Amino acid sequence: MPAVLTPARREGAEILDSGEVDPRVVERSMSDVARANSLFGGTSALLAELEPALRLLPPTATLLDVGTGLGDIPARASRRARTLGVDLRTIGLDLAPELAAASARKVDAAVCADALRLPFADASVDVVTCSQVLHHFPGARGIDLLREMNRVARARVVVSDLRRSWPAAGGLWVASFPLGFHPISRHDGVASVLRGFTPAELAQLVRDAVGASPRVNRRFAFRVTTSWTPP
Repeated sequence: MPAVLTPARREGAEILDSGEVDPRVVERSMSDVARANSLFGGTSALLAELEPALRLLPPTATLLDVGTGLGDIPARASRRARTLGVDLRTIGLDLAPELAAASARKVDAAVCADALRLPFADASVDVVTCSQVLHHFPGARGIDLLREMNRVARARVVVSDLRRSWPAAGGLWVASFPLGFHPISRHDGVASVLRGFTPAELAQLVRDAVGASPRVNRRFAFRVTTSWTPP
């Protein structure tokens, strides 16, 4: 993408990250995120990066989704795994109690915990994923998140995030009106895009965190994904 269309990465605050939003509004806004994932490539990007790992898993396996929101993406991953002959037991983890509780409707187990202190033993989960979560962790905290995911994963770590660009930010802003997004969803969605990553930035972050040389893919609708096998 031409450099003029890729703004400098920003660390602007997102309203939902403040922890001071009414839980009902949090859940409403996360339902907007789930719709955006479905319509604009968030779900398909994660599943595309995950599928090669699914094909190598044993008949019964586990997946931990960090920052799961409403649990919509691990639920889709479970359905996809079933078509490949894998019974994928899903765990959704979120720091917000209301989201952990809401995700319990779609995952096999829900956990309310800090992503930087995952309450799981080393190599205790087959696959660890996060989608549109990494950009919420600036600087060294992003490295800490990737290291925790790498520590817990046994077979694969999969990360999907937003590919930063002005067209993506503008497109989300415009689309949010006919889709009836909550104003917080609109604000935070644009802020998220501007906190997103180029493929090179994401690859470097993984190298800095775990020393791996990850596969990085540009995905449809301004998404970027990466994955690696823990040592």
